[in-house]
Amino acid sequence: MKTYAIVIKDHDISEYGFNGLLASSFKVDNNFEINRFDAIIPSQVDALLLKQKLRWNYPWKGEVTDFATGLTKRAYVTARPKARIATALSHYSLWLEAATLNETILVLEHDSCFINKLDIDPNACKGQIIGINNPLGCTRKSRVYHRKITSNQNIFQLAPKVDNENVPQGLAGNSAYIIKPSGAIKMLKLVEEFGLWPNDAIMCKQLFPNLYVTQKFYTTIQNLKSTTTQ
Repeated sequence: MKTYAIVIKDHDISEYGFNGLLASSFKVDNNFEINRFDAIIPSQVDALLLKQKLRWNYPWKGEVTDFATGLTKRAYVTARPKARIATALSHYSLWLEAATLNETILVLEHDSCFINKLDIDPNACKGQIIGINNPLGCTRKSRVYHRKITSNQNIFQLAPKVDNENVPQGLAGNSAYIIKPSGAIKMLKLVEEFGLWPNDAIMCKQLFPNLYVTQKFYTTIQNLKSTTTQ
């Protein structure tokens, strides 16, 4: 299983976070290399959307009902819209990598931090995508999310429902997950069908029912300044 960390080249916060991620992986004695993936940056967005024949289909203000999915799409706090699109495209690019190589990969954002050695076999889980992140401080209703996972003793379990059915919900922050080739192909098809959304919105239980999480948390997030909301 290959591992990729999404890092914004020469960006002080992102580079600092990546160094912290590497140190945390060494500390817990992970036996794999973390490959650097240079993040898509705002200046590349227009050309890449055109090349991949993609369209952004998510609101910047307020909320809208997406009639194709029945989901309510609520705008994220975003100071620089193209930075938000760039983040989604970075994840999309790694989904494309997994599908093209026909290989399971671990995707990490630069602010991820290991708290336990990654000692699971993804093949032992029937899920096509597996979240490994501690939800506390990383997602809406994080305490509810945390309680539902920890009260379930299964090593692998379906991502819990923590909100109304019309609210996209899935992994905790979408900052650390394992994606199998079949999951990557499914995500690419969802983007083709519904347009490009923020990666943690389109990777949701409603559109991707086979979304799993681990009962043991392997990562958390570093307390770094956001590169999209500010």
